[in-house]
Amino acid sequence: MKLGIVFGDFSWPVPASELGGMISRLGRQADEAGVDSLWVMDHFFQIRLTGLPPESPMLESYATLGVLAGQTTRIKLGTLVTSVAYRHPGVLVKTVTTLDVLSGGRMYLGVGAGAPWNVPPQGPGTAWEAEGLGIPFPPLADRFEMLEELLQVANQMWAGDQSPHEGKHYGLVRPLNSPNSVQRPRPPILVAGGGERKTLRFVARYADACHLLDAPGSEFGHDIRHKLDVLRGHCAAAGRDYDEIEKTVGTRADLEDDLDKGLGEALVRLRELADLGFDHAILGRRGPWTEESIAALASILPEVHALGAGPGR
Repeated sequence: MKLGIVFGDFSWPVPASELGGMISRLGRQADEAGVDSLWVMDHFFQIRLTGLPPESPMLESYATLGVLAGQTTRIKLGTLVTSVAYRHPGVLVKTVTTLDVLSGGRMYLGVGAGAPWNVPPQGPGTAWEAEGLGIPFPPLADRFEMLEELLQVANQMWAGDQSPHEGKHYGLVRPLNSPNSVQRPRPPILVAGGGERKTLRFVARYADACHLLDAPGSEFGHDIRHKLDVLRGHCAAAGRDYDEIEKTVGTRADLEDDLDKGLGEALVRLRELADLGFDHAILGRRGPWTEESIAALASILPEVHALGAGPGR
């Protein structure tokens, strides 16, 4: 099993002028320790899932990935995940391609439909980033249509096909992408979410990886065993080999109070996830990652890498 970490909390107790150095040091440490992937959330305000206020520090994702790409040599990089409403597909593919080129072929394209509901306006003082920054955020049904078009555009641009794309939501007269990606035929496309009629069908038709959330009891959690079964069905319907899809899962490690206990509990859960058929676990934690917590995680990497996908695969 591969193991990644996500930088979702940037509230280190340092001034803003030192955040670049902090992120660079931690990125290099994770890279040198053998962590497989490093991710950032694509948000502009902090999100309530973290338990932090919207005013908590939040860095723009692709600029942050550019810094991390320049500070690392082997670790894979990506967003968990970019909302389709936040980036025009041609610009997004160009951005990810550029980072793939400059990192020597280490980028994922992580995308999703965005919030799985329609967000009502909140007015002045809003905690909702799209409203706060004036970003159009269409209804969920439209965002699913936009997501499918984005996936079509990404596949087309990475294939080097410059013919016009004329869709319901986007029109690209000449989707030129030069230089094209280092990874061929494309950087892996990861689609996040557990929607059974659309999201998982998009994974089977267009993507290289799914991403499900291991958060039992949470409004964001999934019955992840069932979701993998649904994905298997969509793969069969699309004539796609289910085993070609990388199954990634977001889970959490409690490394705050008792480090040894937290590592042991994390390893037990990672073994269970591997037995379900997940290939790649991406860990978040309460609070920002630290040199101590990354070093502790590195100590269990050999055991995690030895975990094989079980009967769910």
